[in-house]
Amino acid sequence: MRGDGRTVTSKALALLGAFESGPTALSLSDLAEHADLPLPTAHRLIGELVEWGALERDEQGRYSVGLRLWEVAQNAGRHLRDTARPHLQDLFSLTHETAHIAIRDGDEALYIDRIYGSTRVPRASRVGGRLPLHATAVGKVLLAHEEEWVREAYLAHGLQAATRYTHVNPGRLAAELRKVRNEGFATTQEEVREGSCSIAVPVRIEPHPAAIGLVMLSSNASAMTRHLPTLRGVARRIEAAATRPQPSLARIPRRPGRQSPRPGRDTGPSS
Repeated sequence: MRGDGRTVTSKALALLGAFESGPTALSLSDLAEHADLPLPTAHRLIGELVEWGALERDEQGRYSVGLRLWEVAQNAGRHLRDTARPHLQDLFSLTHETAHIAIRDGDEALYIDRIYGSTRVPRASRVGGRLPLHATAVGKVLLAHEEEWVREAYLAHGLQAATRYTHVNPGRLAAELRKVRNEGFATTQEEVREGSCSIAVPVRIEPHPAAIGLVMLSSNASAMTRHLPTLRGVARRIEAAATRPQPSLARIPRRPGRQSPRPGRDTGPSS
């Protein structure tokens, strides 16, 4: 049994963390191994997570993310996603290419929203997914517009190659980031998935600067820059929309069985 002093909360989060990048359905033993927990402990905690709705159990006894956890997660990045969504749809309508928006989270690009085009482009990520900053156009834009010490720290920690075309030489990447800052856009060609290329521009908003980009087949790489006026125009619209107050959301009734007591109702213990 572990004696590392982990709290119950940290153990439960470790179980949920198994679904970040792995399979969508996992067995009890898979979850216990990922969280480094004894089977009885994992079984007890998973049972509580299932009861709350964070996890669901299928007929084969495997577990997947529950709808209630999904509902809660929709509030993460909601302001940016709701602000950008109509403009991202416009970007897709004008270009007919897969469009997305991302922010920097640590040393990765975190994808807040994405609208998929009809062309089958090799997919590298999804909404809520993460990719290395140096291998994606949105990531290069985010890194290029960070403070110098952030870029230096990133370049110093060792760059991993997602494909044979990924730029992993620190000196070369530093020069590329300077060019991105000067020109206001970044591109990639088969650096995160062979068969695809991308182009991105910055979206200067607070508190999380973002980047919007397009992904397309690598056969269209030579024509990517023709989308720059559209990308920049959409970026300016998102920046303007982000400065406007967001309308308040109507209060949604709680689920049956979880209602708050009404004023004047007896809240004492039932007999």
